[in-house]
Amino acid sequence: MANAFPRSRRVAEQIQRVLSELIRRELRDPRLGPVTIVDVQVSKDLSHAKVFYSILGGNKDPKLTEEIMRDGAKLLRGPLGRALSLRHAPQLTFVADELIEYGTQLSSMISAAVKSDSERHVDDVSDADMPDKAE
Repeated sequence: MANAFPRSRRVAEQIQRVLSELIRRELRDPRLGPVTIVDVQVSKDLSHAKVFYSILGGNKDPKLTEEIMRDGAKLLRGPLGRALSLRHAPQLTFVADELIEYGTQLSSMISAAVKSDSERHVDDVSDADMPDKAE
């Protein structure tokens, strides 16, 4: 059986943990709101890492966050490589993950549909029309 848990996957999990801390500690841009690292995908040769992040707190300017993260990739690469004890640190590419926002929108749409449906189906049956169980 081939390796069920390849090295690239293990390194991706380590990158996710280390980057979460490095972003908080190294990127000191006051315009950057809270950011969560959602997932990391690493190439098999460990030379590239695609980092999916999510913006917490409803940041008003996702383009600004994207720019800060893109510029921060150069700054974070060295400390990341040292923290992981890798000979060559992977090239980082940050990608905004919109699944959480999409899930929230979908959930609110479902809630609105359920509320609308329940308002249309009001029970018109009164207690007098119900058969008596005691008979």
